[in-house]
Amino acid sequence: MSKEAVNTAEDASRADAAHKPADAGDAGYSKDLKARHINMIAIGGAIGTGLFLGAGGRLNSAGPGLALAYLVCGIFAFFVVRALGELVVYRPSSGSFVSYAREFLGEKGAYVAGWAYFLNWSTTGIADITAIALYTHYWSFFTDIPQWVLALIALAIVLAVNLISVKIFGEMEFWFSIVKVAALVAFMLIGIFLLVTQHEVGGQTPGLHVISENGGWFPEGILPVVIVMQGVVFAYASLELVGVAAGETAEPQKIVPRAVNSIMWRVGLFYVGSVVLLALLLPGSMYSGDESPFVTVLSKIGVPAAGDVMNLVVLTAAMSSLNSGLYSTGRILRSMAMAGSAPKFTARMNRSKVPYGGIMLTSAVCVAGVGLNFLMPEKAFEIVLNVASIGIITTWITIMVCHMVFVRRTKQGLIERPKFRLPGSPVTEIVTILFLLTVLVLMWQDPEIGRRTLYLIPVVAAALVAGWFVVRKRVAQNQLDRDYEELGIK
Repeated sequence: MSKEAVNTAEDASRADAAHKPADAGDAGYSKDLKARHINMIAIGGAIGTGLFLGAGGRLNSAGPGLALAYLVCGIFAFFVVRALGELVVYRPSSGSFVSYAREFLGEKGAYVAGWAYFLNWSTTGIADITAIALYTHYWSFFTDIPQWVLALIALAIVLAVNLISVKIFGEMEFWFSIVKVAALVAFMLIGIFLLVTQHEVGGQTPGLHVISENGGWFPEGILPVVIVMQGVVFAYASLELVGVAAGETAEPQKIVPRAVNSIMWRVGLFYVGSVVLLALLLPGSMYSGDESPFVTVLSKIGVPAAGDVMNLVVLTAAMSSLNSGLYSTGRILRSMAMAGSAPKFTARMNRSKVPYGGIMLTSAVCVAGVGLNFLMPEKAFEIVLNVASIGIITTWITIMVCHMVFVRRTKQGLIERPKFRLPGSPVTEIVTILFLLTVLVLMWQDPEIGRRTLYLIPVVAAALVAGWFVVRKRVAQNQLDRDYEELGIK
């Protein structure tokens, strides 16, 4: 092959990329996810243990001002999903932001985005199975079963569901989300009833005076509200699942904009609304990080089995997260494997058109998490959550950078921008990226968890650099093979 032929192949490849490049990892998927699945996946991504369990401790430390933190972080989370939604409408891909990073940032960008996302979800998967085991121990029937055994059982169940078919995954996630939404709606109706009827909660009448008589909206000042934003951001993690799922639905350009647009009011209703309601019912000091704030309220009014019901809901939220993590990493890894930046076996699909190779790799890391539960059952959850936080911020920043490059190319006339758009570009992307970087800075104010997380960044960066030197030749060869194939050169 002459040098001229090689250059011709590269030029043709770049010209085609400027149009609408197809991700090789998108081939072979079924289109079995319906509009209701995508809508509920969007809801499920916005509602999880960060609200059901995490809001209690944050209300205690930040007070009612926590609602502001949820609102601010929710707005930036919406910007990220809206940017991703625009990219999806432009070109749906199961590789999602990894595929877009490949197109707009090159193979190095796709490599970093993909492995950071894998780091996020594989470690979140460990956190999820740990949480499932802890929640299951709530019931006396399971108390004598070791935590690691329960974690392994949970992983086996969700793994089996993911390997059967995408339709089964969609149905499972649909019903998980139904349970979470129903629980929140039920609680909010109860809370509103308590407010309207002035029914006593914990020996006092609910209302605005509960806030004013206990230090106002910011009882400890604004600083605690700012500091808790690091945890609030992670509560919104997995909203980007909408982009991954779009690759397996028949009408992504029609379904995704509706799902993305609905996220904003859901954030306002479920997160901000429920936190304000909790603050109106009881003082922040009466909530605790050891118990769901919803259980705290329900137990104060004597609702029987309130703890059992809410524990089941939180358990469902953790199962939903694990389910989503296996699903998304399977698709992301396949996109990477087709480009050469992930192991070849992660590109494999079964007869049901499920990328089982990537799902199994994520599950293998989760099995290591089962071992962590065996060795350090009390510290397992905290350890892996720290690592996951690095991955999600990297992912969100990648999405915003990809969108900026995308918009720049539309202005150059290289590609066409869809009507469904992120408003205010590029200011919106820049402000969002600065906000996410600020969250990293805020972690330093938390010496117990946040600071330790920041110490991991150089380690992760070094691992990514070392990994790139391992895969770069294969990535280059794969790119060259694709160029030749497009030109009909063997």
